Amino acid sequence: MTFALTSSGALGINSTALICNFKTTGSCIKMQLLEPFIFLSTTLMAAHKTTLCLVLLAACLAAATGGKLSPEYYSSTCPGAPAIVQAGVVAALKNETRMGASLLRLHFHDCFVNGCDASILLDDNATFVGEKTASPNNKSIRGYEVIDKIKGQVEKECPGVVSCADILALAARDSVVYLGGPSWEVSLGRRDSLNASKEAAEVSLPEPTFNLSDLAVNFWAQGLSFRDMVALSGAHTIGMARCTTFRDHIYNDSDIEPSFARSLQQFCPPRGHDDVLAPLDLRTPAQFDNSYYVNLVNYKGLLHSDQELFHGDSADRSLARTLYESDRPSGGFLNGDDGLEEMGGGTIKPFMDNPAAAIVRNYADEPAVFLDDFAKGMIKMGEIKPLTGSAGEIRKFCGKVN
Repeated sequence: MTFALTSSGALGINSTALICNFKTTGSCIKMQLLEPFIFLSTTLMAAHKTTLCLVLLAACLAAATGGKLSPEYYSSTCPGAPAIVQAGVVAALKNETRMGASLLRLHFHDCFVNGCDASILLDDNATFVGEKTASPNNKSIRGYEVIDKIKGQVEKECPGVVSCADILALAARDSVVYLGGPSWEVSLGRRDSLNASKEAAEVSLPEPTFNLSDLAVNFWAQGLSFRDMVALSGAHTIGMARCTTFRDHIYNDSDIEPSFARSLQQFCPPRGHDDVLAPLDLRTPAQFDNSYYVNLVNYKGLLHSDQELFHGDSADRSLARTLYESDRPSGGFLNGDDGLEEMGGGTIKPFMDNPAAAIVRNYADEPAVFLDDFAKGMIKMGEIKPLTGSAGEIRKFCGKVN
């Protein structure tokens, strides 16, 4: 259920409301609504996806905090683990470059469903139906066998010490680096979950049909900022997508370059051929760079959700502006470290029609800014609700609980 309560008792321009997320982060932010009704109606439509609610500040729960992760977590118990993971990733990508995008996506889809706990790797069993067959993952997520192989090698070196969740985090970073992207320090110490949930995956993961407002709320539900959302979407500079995920965009959307749409329609017809693949970034599909954003500026985003970052309809842009303003340091947004006026050392008007578009254009013009922001976003994402201490377990095999 979604509740709407404001300082004035009604939702209108400049009303102050509080949006709280009890499902994932257990935290709240204070917002000043920039448009009447639009924010509420958009949130209500998204509520079944993100279980968000607007409540009074007095009813807000404190942010949940987990145990502390550390880059040195295995320094005494399994110091060779990162090198083993890196070697396994390099071997897999030498065999198939596309696997880099698959391993990165595994980590992303794991963290967005109840935290970075390797739940995505669990096979169905008698007590639960896991996440592998959830619609965002079915016929889409791959790379399980690579993680299983790496886990087996780590187990030989240090039995029962290194979690599958940590292997996913390291493999994602190593995949990006191998493909020419940035590196970042991976904090370790996650433990593996004892269960998985197909239902949770269905409602927690963003979809290729999402509008800008859907994306913004979805990322906020994970404790990620507006800028994180745009930066982490840059993962689509590598990888492939199935015809069924972009068919509506190339036939029904207006925010797509016509010749680009026609080229895709040649092998993705209105019906059938659902599993035909196209690269998410046609410019440099096997290189981790900023071409994804160059594509968006030229209206050549493959997915509807991609192009929304540079487009979005009026209602979506209204919510985006609201979230963006709350995302700034003065707004109290979770992990809020944004401020478009600070991007690239220049000055950008903060109340532009679509604040995401300003970030997209900045990334298209300044690849170093994107790479730096992506690394920062990955660090934040990798720390979503980790299991630590005595919670969960260290699985012997990533596909099943001990």
